[in-house]
Formats: sequence, structure tokens, C-alpha cells
Amino acid sequence: MSLTSDIQAAIIKAMKAQDKEKLSVLRMLKASISNKQIELGHELSDEEVVAVLASEVKSRRDSINDFKKGKRNDLVTMTEKEIEVLKTYLPEPLSEEQVSKMIDQAISNVNASGLRDMGKVMGQLSSRTKGRFDGSKLASLVKDKLGA
Repeated sequence: MSLTSDIQAAIIKAMKAQDKEKLSVLRMLKASISNKQIELGHELSDEEVVAVLASEVKSRRDSINDFKKGKRNDLVTMTEKEIEVLKTYLPEPLSEEQVSKMIDQAISNVNASGLRDMGKVMGQLSSRTKGRFDGSKLASLVKDKLGA
């Protein structure tokens, strides 16, 4: 069963359970997936759906930062709940140790010798870590390893 099918089944289940909060988040997710399908012109693979999920989580995390600055704790709480719903569909997150090993492997694969090779290393890593590790943190770790 594909991830899109799982999400559709969860929407039906939330409707039957009358879980309005979860249903709202899942419908927004389904709309984002549909928009991406229209943009790309084909059915999304599970990897592409994970990318949409990661994007949705990231945008909500950015919103949380804005809400905290505006002292809107009610919206912070609501948005954190939305993130928890979305996280159930993301693959298991990678630990920093796992990512460090992946970085070392990618550096050796492309024979990276300095910061000028960062793009090559990131190119190898971004698809493998999408939705499983924070992209900005990944870039920082790669930069540290290449700069050393």
C-alpha cells in the first residue's frame, strides 16, 4: 500500500471517528500532495510524498518560531499537534551518528577535498536524508567535515 493510500485511509478513519483536528491536517496534506501531482504531472512516488510531508513539517516549524515571537502560545500548541500528526507518516528519523557516517561515505564517493565540493556531497545526501534529517543541520555538518 502506498503512502498516499495510507493517508487517504487515515482521512476516512478520521471522518468516521469525527476527529476534526486530525482530519483538517490530513486534508491539508492531501491538498499539498494533489498540488504537487499537478505541478509534476504524474502520480507521486512514496519518496516524493515524503518530500511533501517534510516540506509541510518544515513550514509548520517556521510558523511556530513566528508564533513564539508574537507570543501566540495557542497557535504554537495547535501547530505542534499538527506536526505530530504529520510525523506519523514520515520515515524513522536518522540519528546524527548515522548521518555522520553517510557524510563520510559521500565525501569519499565524490573525492571531496574542500568546501568547493560541498554541492556534490549535498547532492548525494539530500535525497537519502529527505524527511529524515533537518536539511540545514545536514549542511552544517557537511560544512564542518569539509572545512576541517
